[in-house]
Amino acid sequence: MVDFTKEIIFASSDKSLSNKISRAEKEGRLKKIAPRIYTTNLRDSEVYIFKRNFFEILKWRFPNAIVSHRSASELRPTETGNFFITSSYTKKITDLKGITLNVMEGKPAIESDVNLDGIYASSEWRWVLENMQVSRKKGGESKNFSIEYIEDKLEKIILREGEDGINKFRDKSREIARQLGYEDEFQKLNALISALLSTHDAKVLSSSSARARATGIPFDAERVELFEILYDKLKDYYFPERRDKNYSEDSYRLFSFFEAYFSNYIEGTEFTIEDAKKIVDTGIVIPKRVKDSHDILGTFSIVSNSFEMSLTPSIEDELIQILKRRHLTIMSGRAEEVNAGEFKSQNNRAGNTEFVDYSLVEGTLRQGFKYYAALTDPMAKAIFLMFMISEVHPFTDGNGRISRIMGNAELFKSGLSRIIVPTVYREDYILSLKKMTNKKDPDTYIRVMDKLQYFSNNIFGDNFDELNNYFKETNAYKEPSEGKLKIIDRSIPDIKLDGI
Repeated sequence: MVDFTKEIIFASSDKSLSNKISRAEKEGRLKKIAPRIYTTNLRDSEVYIFKRNFFEILKWRFPNAIVSHRSASELRPTETGNFFITSSYTKKITDLKGITLNVMEGKPAIESDVNLDGIYASSEWRWVLENMQVSRKKGGESKNFSIEYIEDKLEKIILREGEDGINKFRDKSREIARQLGYEDEFQKLNALISALLSTHDAKVLSSSSARARATGIPFDAERVELFEILYDKLKDYYFPERRDKNYSEDSYRLFSFFEAYFSNYIEGTEFTIEDAKKIVDTGIVIPKRVKDSHDILGTFSIVSNSFEMSLTPSIEDELIQILKRRHLTIMSGRAEEVNAGEFKSQNNRAGNTEFVDYSLVEGTLRQGFKYYAALTDPMAKAIFLMFMISEVHPFTDGNGRISRIMGNAELFKSGLSRIIVPTVYREDYILSLKKMTNKKDPDTYIRVMDKLQYFSNNIFGDNFDELNNYFKETNAYKEPSEGKLKIIDRSIPDIKLDGI
């Protein structure tokens, strides 16, 4: 019986069924789209019909064959339409519109391969070994992933399961290589794993991430890609020069107070502005909120120290040293619980965001420093640092505060206005960081930071009440759900300033 409700119908050796198919084709109810393959769908393109029914076609045409090499991992054609299977002969088949089937002669399925109900897929150990074979073609034409892809996969096993996990993977691969006669392929794979574990010459590795791991300073390649994207946008970006208007020591310290207040508030350390000012003015903590009080004091002690804020890193080691020293000061009130002054020793996350693995923190910061050092505009360097440190999240707690301090130090050293993130603009700020992380979109983040500096450039003077009223007028103290940030331009009488 022919089921004409199905989208794909295969030819039959049964004469009566064959006659029914032929009659339906003549009546226009079926259309032949490949040798011995028909469709009841007379509207959609053949390309999409083949894609929807691809595995059914494979099972019918190549029973017991193995989806192999890169296709065993992707389970779909490459961007160039190539798909790779292992069977009893070698042939290139192009009669499925939009798909090139590359059939390769090889060993049949073994116990570890995955049964797909009529066809098989190479196990993870097998397809990694298959990817060690020589391929003269590149990109989507190649049966293999790039060697960098394989190195990245092996790195992820080490991250996820440790040295024991990668050694188990190696042992299982060795066993399967014996069954399939893949001894040469295993030797190549073994050399990669040994190099990643620093027991073999790292010259066999191709990716910068893998070579870094082999030399003992591994990094997060996906985060470094984000750094490169941000760098490419920042290196030619024009920022208006907004000079710092807080000339006197009193004016500088008052700005620093508001900087410390808002930087803590955004992280959940919430005080009234009057209570926060009392803590800073007296150095006396509020009972029952001792640790929160120390968060304010620790942040203020850094940002109000003009000598400290004039220090920026010139080499990678200085970046690490400055970060740890400032973190120790900021988080002194929680030193034991957050291991203040030391990078995290276990992973942290916020919502669905998984930050850089603790074992990759230092290496990722060192890689990011290269882009920071290559930037020349102080504003570009500042917002790059803020993103990099926030994205790595190197500490157990205090990462947002330390990221903003590092960026503001860059601005202060260059005589530019530091940046304050008011409460009302918190969501815009955080969402711009997430958009950079999740969508690789630097534009929103850069615009947000530019607007924040424009706003912050209006915060000057040594009169607390005057500035406090300004923040109220701009809605700075409000929650994001309660209002929008209003930027009100202020000017200093009789002093000519660069335009904003």
